[in-house]
Amino acid sequence: MAADPVNIFEYEEIARERIEKGHYDFIAGGATDEITIRRTRAAYDSIMLRPRMMVDVEQRSMATSVLGQEISLPLMLDPAGNHEAAHPEAESASVKAAGAAGTLMVLSSHAARTLEDVAASATGPIWFQQYFFKDRGLTLEMAARAEEAGYSAICMTLDAKIKPKRERNIRNDYVGAESPNYAQLDLGTHSWKFAADAPAGPSDIRDVASTWDDLEWFASSINLPVVVKGIMAGEDGRLSAENGAKGVIVSNHGGRYLDTTPATIEVLPEVVRAVDGNAEVYLDGGIRRGTDIFKAIALGARAVLMGRPLFWGLAVDGEAGVRAVLEMLRDELDATMGMCGCPDIESIGTATIDTVSPLLAAFPAHADFR
Repeated sequence: MAADPVNIFEYEEIARERIEKGHYDFIAGGATDEITIRRTRAAYDSIMLRPRMMVDVEQRSMATSVLGQEISLPLMLDPAGNHEAAHPEAESASVKAAGAAGTLMVLSSHAARTLEDVAASATGPIWFQQYFFKDRGLTLEMAARAEEAGYSAICMTLDAKIKPKRERNIRNDYVGAESPNYAQLDLGTHSWKFAADAPAGPSDIRDVASTWDDLEWFASSINLPVVVKGIMAGEDGRLSAENGAKGVIVSNHGGRYLDTTPATIEVLPEVVRAVDGNAEVYLDGGIRRGTDIFKAIALGARAVLMGRPLFWGLAVDGEAGVRAVLEMLRDELDATMGMCGCPDIESIGTATIDTVSPLLAAFPAHADFR
């Protein structure tokens, strides 16, 4: 395929040829049979849009805010490790693309660049992602470094306690590189590689025993707001807000840790109801079209995040490739809003979507199935 993609799926086709196979499989793959990854597309496609006519949509705005920070569209870059696997400029290219698009990037602690170097390249808001460590001093040290470097929130990943079985990585005997963010910590005998991306044995530094009490402690011990990532149940959304989280990311880690879970779009309404306005709710997982963003907003997400597509953009054209991916999704979202009679993000709601065929209304005997 010529390097002139017209959608995210074509970006991935090109990227597959440019990224080394081990890296590509690590990025694209998931846990065990990868059922969750495959069915996510079907979940988005099952939600239907309801076009509305004769609404003044000449002026359309996709602007919103997250934790009080203005962004030009409700799409952010997920924390994803080792952007260097796709392009030598790595996270420095990605963060510049996010800033140019007027949106926000969440930097993974597994980045191929130090959090300080990425912050120096940023032209827009940035958040930093980390984990609970067994050493509470290290947990606070990471957050303090991020605050000093200019990050405006800490994203705590909660769903990476248990080592997953990723069969592509096993077949490839995949081993990644260590992140420089950990090289700067005093880890003693501990080490952590991209390939593990999960507890790898007794020397691992993540705290498998962390609880909601630890979240409350962390949120009350740092100056930055805390966003939690990895929520897939309403009760966990409620507990996140009750224990200090200001933002909740509905996420199944891209299907990379536990297979046969629902798609995130399917559990989003449950989490939104449970959080009940006590924290902002975001969604990641499977965003490939502007219509996907629209559907997530309609179901209660304040904004969405994308992970894998940023790698496809990087592989195709570095910083410009990530910008092109963001602008492609912006254009698709803009067109969807116009056709559905929504001049701004606030006007997108459940009345703009449906999940069952309107034909069911023609068959009263089946009305109970709606």
